[in-house]
Amino acid sequence: MSTLDLSSNNDTIVTPPEGLLQRIRRFTPYFGTLPGIWLMVALSAVVGAATEPMIPALLKPLLDRGFQRGQLEIWEVPASLLLLFGVRGLAGYLSQIGLTRITHQGLQLMRQAMFDKILAAELRLFSQQSSSALSNTVVYEVQNGASMLVNAMLSLTRNGLTLLALTAYLFYLNWKLTLIVAAIFPAVAWVMKVLTRRVHKLTQANQEATDELAYVVEENVLAHRDIRLYAAQATQAERFNRLSESLRHLAMKSTVAGAAMTPMTQMLAAVALSAVISVALVQSASSGTSVGGFVAFVTAMLMIIAPVRQLSELSSPITRGLVSLERALALIEHTPDESSGNFATPRATGMLSFSELVVQYPSAQNPALCIHSLKIQPGETVALVGASGSGKTTLVNVLTRFVDIHSGQVTLDGHELRAWQLPALRAQFSLVSQQVVMINDSIAANVALGLPMDKERVMQCLISANLQALVKTLPNGLDTLVGHNATQLSGGQRQRLAIARALYKDAPILILDEATSALDTESERSVQEALDRLMTHRTTLVIAHRLSTVHHADRILVLDHGQIAEMGNHAELIQHDGLYARLYRLGLHDPV
Repeated sequence: MSTLDLSSNNDTIVTPPEGLLQRIRRFTPYFGTLPGIWLMVALSAVVGAATEPMIPALLKPLLDRGFQRGQLEIWEVPASLLLLFGVRGLAGYLSQIGLTRITHQGLQLMRQAMFDKILAAELRLFSQQSSSALSNTVVYEVQNGASMLVNAMLSLTRNGLTLLALTAYLFYLNWKLTLIVAAIFPAVAWVMKVLTRRVHKLTQANQEATDELAYVVEENVLAHRDIRLYAAQATQAERFNRLSESLRHLAMKSTVAGAAMTPMTQMLAAVALSAVISVALVQSASSGTSVGGFVAFVTAMLMIIAPVRQLSELSSPITRGLVSLERALALIEHTPDESSGNFATPRATGMLSFSELVVQYPSAQNPALCIHSLKIQPGETVALVGASGSGKTTLVNVLTRFVDIHSGQVTLDGHELRAWQLPALRAQFSLVSQQVVMINDSIAANVALGLPMDKERVMQCLISANLQALVKTLPNGLDTLVGHNATQLSGGQRQRLAIARALYKDAPILILDEATSALDTESERSVQEALDRLMTHRTTLVIAHRLSTVHHADRILVLDHGQIAEMGNHAELIQHDGLYARLYRLGLHDPV
C-alpha cells in the first residue's frame, strides 16, 4: 500500500492502489459501528426501490380497465397511490434519519482519532504541516467528506436498487425492448470511469490549493503588525489573489469535469429511448400491444433515466468524499507517535547526566550540540549562555525529548531519557519562557493546566507569583476568561501567570528560557521575585542572553557552536578572561 504524504509543501495524497469497495472498507472502524442503523437504512432503501415499478404498474390496469365501466373500482387507484407514496415517504424518512446518525457518529470517532493523533504524534508533524492545514483537515474536510460519501452511498444504493427493480419490471413487460435499454449501461460506465479519474486528480489539486490559501491567511493573521509596519499589504493581497485565482480555476475545471457526466449520460439515455419508442411502435402495430402495456413500459423507461442520471453524478461526490477522508486517514494511520519507554516514577530527584551527546539536525552539516560529559546535581542552578545558535535551546529540548539525540546518552536519575514513559518524563519539568502560551479559558484553568483543579492551591500559586492584585481586579476572579493567548494581560502579568503555572505543577526540574528578557525594569523585578520563590529546592536550567541575570547561578555553561567552551561560576569565568568575559565586556549584559 502506498503511503500518504502530508508534508506542508506537498500535500499530495497518493491513493492506495485499491478498488472502490476496498477503499470504502477502510472507514468501517468509524462509520460501521452502528450495524442496526445500517440494516434499517438498507431495508428502507430496498422498500423505497421496490415501490418504484409500482407506479407504472398502476398505470397499466388504469388505462386498460379503468375507463371501462365496472372493470375497476373508483377507490382502488387513489387508495393504492396513497399507500404507495406513504410507504415510500416512510422509507425515505427512516433512511435519512439513519444516515444522519451514522454520519455524525463516524465523524465524531474520526475527529477524535485525529485529535488524539495530533496530541501523540512525533513533533516533526508540526514542522511538516501548518496549523491551518491540520485544523482544516480535522474540522472541515472530514465533515464535508463524510457527508458527501455517506449521502452518495445512500444514493448509490437507492438508485442502484431502483434501477434493478425498474429493469426487472421492463423485462417482465417486454424483454426485447429492455435489451435496448441495457445497451447503454456499458457506455455510461465508460464515461464515469474516464471522468472519475479526472475529478480525482482535480480534487487533490483543489485541496492543496485550499491549504496554501488558508496558510497565507494564517500567516497574515499571525504577522498582522509586521505586515502593517512594513506596508506589505499590497504584496500580501497580490499573493492571496494569485492563490485564490488558482483555486477558482481548479474549482471550475473540477466542476466542468463533474458536470460533463450528466449531459453525456442523458444523451445516451435519449438514444436508447428513441430506439425503444421506434421499436415499440412497430411491435404495437404488429402484435397488438395494449395501450396500458405500452404506456407502462415507456413510463418505466422514463423513470429509469432519473436513477441513471443520479448514478452518473455520484462519481464526483464519492471521489471528493474519499479523497477528503483518506487525507484524514493518512493523518491517523501514517503519522508515527512519539516513542516512549516503560520507566516511570512520581517525582525524580533532578539529577541529570550527559555522556557523549550528539544532536544532529537532518538539514544541518554540523552537529547542533556536542557534549562529552556533564553532570547536574539535584537542586543546582545552571545557566546556559552563548550567542544565538550556540545550542542552548537544543540542550533543554533534549531533556524534554522535544528533540531526539543522534548518539550518546542523557539520563535523569540514572535512567536514560528514552527509557522513560513520556508523560512521566515531562511531568518532571516545568517551563517558564519568553513566549508565554495561554489557552482561551479561565485564569484557574491556565494555572492548573493538565492537572486536577484545586482553586485554593491555584490562589496560593498566584499569590506567590505576585498576581494577587490582578485577581482582585478581575470581574469573575479565578473564573475570568483570559481570551486568545491572554493578550489583554501585560507582558509581566502573562509571565507571572506562567510562573504560577510552574508553581502549581511543582516539578523537580525548572527550565527558564529568557523568562525576563522582554520585560521592563519594574516588571522584571516583580517577575524575578516570583522566580526566586519558584527556583527554591529545584534543579534549574536558566537560558539567558543578559548576563546580569545569571550572576548567582551555581554554574555557568558557555556554549559555542554546540559545545561547552567554558564552565564555572561568574567570578571564575571573569577571572579566566575567556569567551564569557569577552561577552561581558562587549556589553551583552545590563550594568551591575
